[in-house]
Amino acid sequence: MPKNTICLWYDRDAENAARFYAQTFPDSEVKAVHRAPSDYPSGKAGDVLTVDFTVAGIPCMGLNGGPAFKHSEAFSFQIATDDQEETDRYWNAIVANGGQESACGWCKDRWGINWQITPRTLTEAMAAGGEEAKRAFEAMMTMRKIDVAAIEAARWG
Repeated sequence: MPKNTICLWYDRDAENAARFYAQTFPDSEVKAVHRAPSDYPSGKAGDVLTVDFTVAGIPCMGLNGGPAFKHSEAFSFQIATDDQEETDRYWNAIVANGGQESACGWCKDRWGINWQITPRTLTEAMAAGGEEAKRAFEAMMTMRKIDVAAIEAARWG
């Protein structure tokens, strides 16, 4: 077991979420599904209680804790992409599976987890600073899903 694991609270659908992530992102898998040994406030004995999984190599645990807590943009997974095809693939998988678009490369999956689908060219432009960062940032601010060609054009002036 890893020393540090991200615990994600789900109402009741942690296993389906983990399986979706494992199918969508490389270096992701469902490692174990654990069932409740007895009844608990939001479930019954035998219900899926926790799911151990990885998302792009990051160890996670999904907890079916009931409807008490909701996800927010205060937590998100950031997935670095190499090109428009990869950006489109992840973005479209999340949005088409009951998710929703947001701004600046952010989207939310159907379970409420927030994702930043971020082309490396945007990250590199921001790290460069100066006018290059300013132009790329201003272009990004007009987008939902990041348009790699538009970021490149803005980046290089």
